[in-house]
Amino acid sequence: MGITQPLHRWAQQTPDREAVLDGPARTTFRELRERVARLGGALRGLGVEPGDRVAILALNSTRYLECLSGIPWAGGVLNPVNIRWSPAEIAYSLDDSQTSVLIVDDAFAGLIPALREASSSLREIVHMGAAPTPTGTRSYEALLAAAEPIPDADRGGDDLAGIFYTGGTTGFPKGVMLSHDNLLASAMGGLVATASFRIAPNARVLHAAPLFHIAGFGVALMTSIVGVPQVVMPFFDPEQVAALIQRERVTEIFLAPTMLQMVLDHPEFASHDLSSLRLLTYGASPITAALLDRVLKALPGTSLVQAYGQTELSPLATLLMPQDHLDADPVKLRSAGRPCYHADVRIVGPDEHELARGEIGEIVSRGDHVMVGYWNRPEETGQALRGGWMHTGDLGFMDAEGYVTVVDRLKDMIVTGAENVYSAEVENAVNAHPDVAGCAVIGLPDPTWGERVHAVVVLHPDRELTAEQIRAHAKTLIAGYKAPRSVSFVDALPLTVAGKVKKSVLRERESER
Repeated sequence: MGITQPLHRWAQQTPDREAVLDGPARTTFRELRERVARLGGALRGLGVEPGDRVAILALNSTRYLECLSGIPWAGGVLNPVNIRWSPAEIAYSLDDSQTSVLIVDDAFAGLIPALREASSSLREIVHMGAAPTPTGTRSYEALLAAAEPIPDADRGGDDLAGIFYTGGTTGFPKGVMLSHDNLLASAMGGLVATASFRIAPNARVLHAAPLFHIAGFGVALMTSIVGVPQVVMPFFDPEQVAALIQRERVTEIFLAPTMLQMVLDHPEFASHDLSSLRLLTYGASPITAALLDRVLKALPGTSLVQAYGQTELSPLATLLMPQDHLDADPVKLRSAGRPCYHADVRIVGPDEHELARGEIGEIVSRGDHVMVGYWNRPEETGQALRGGWMHTGDLGFMDAEGYVTVVDRLKDMIVTGAENVYSAEVENAVNAHPDVAGCAVIGLPDPTWGERVHAVVVLHPDRELTAEQIRAHAKTLIAGYKAPRSVSFVDALPLTVAGKVKKSVLRERESER
């Protein structure tokens, strides 16, 4: 079984049912299958062979969903590109994975010249926007119109489905290889737990999270399995989220905590009728107790689910179910829930042995949802998957009932607005400024972003810089969301005897400040 199988099922059983709602446009399952089959033919015509990587750089749309099925339909491997990356970061991921074909929309067509110059692997760029087709690119609609629909390549099982790039401690993104089995195991595990909330004659799912993100992709896959219409919005907009829920009578949505807060804080929130919303799943970053309390009060008729996992787990490991949100036990509400049906989860110590309940250690997981490995990184793959368990890098504990609480991270990863940011990458960017003598980057609690990227900077003698200058410089080298949102200037960084920065001391100092 592969990730295209659900489309076959619903095009066969409910061909005239709406599959995608994109503004005023409506696409049925019959139409979606026809366009996907033509896209498969078009990609084959461009020379895409089984296993070849095809990248998507675009906002959410019906066409994006077509690509998520059309690329594997042609036998290709998905490479969903983070739309917030700089051209240098995008080009790195393209060349690292040897991606030969890039599909880009109007929003990112301006990056085409820079990507052509920076990437050595690209040979074809397909433009799927409404604007005139840029010189040197192929028109998506023209390709589909000229192509003959082809049979599904029937990729599935252990075949590679996608390479999902995530941050790396070295400063370079790592390609997480996920098979069809990996993605389907996670999706089915999530569905088993929540099917009663998702399957109904009037069910509709809104994609507010970006489809390039493993969380957005996972929601799209679960939705396709149950044959529920998918409502797409190009990008997250807090007022439009509420407006679309009301207009399209949306029954389900996934939001990161940062998004949730923005929706609740919008001045027009209370004016919208959100009574259709039955299921709200949140995750991808920690949620504060205060925000969760606000959500419970603002959406009393909506069932809440918290999802915990990571890209390497396709992505689900644990779920905090609706009934847990109604429990008076605050410890459960602070937890990430219990392992999904498909996932085995344990807490282990440095010796890899399972710890007693309540003891803090590293969260590890095994099962069919665990990644194949990191693309072209055998040593890092072996380290992450040692003993047959995926080592998450998160610290936590499990209680007597199996509830897992995440308390910290082993690595210096910062989760800001549901995006992973690694401190080493930001430090490299800040330290590249000629006036900077040293820098350490930490995550600090932030009411909007969950965590914010904070830089502690030491300047060379007789040099002066502002926080905005540091941020502007960093944004020339890395994506804007990775650049420090706040900066402290100090005379020296606290160091260990070995010369390493004592980040625990910095976090304590900066939190007090």
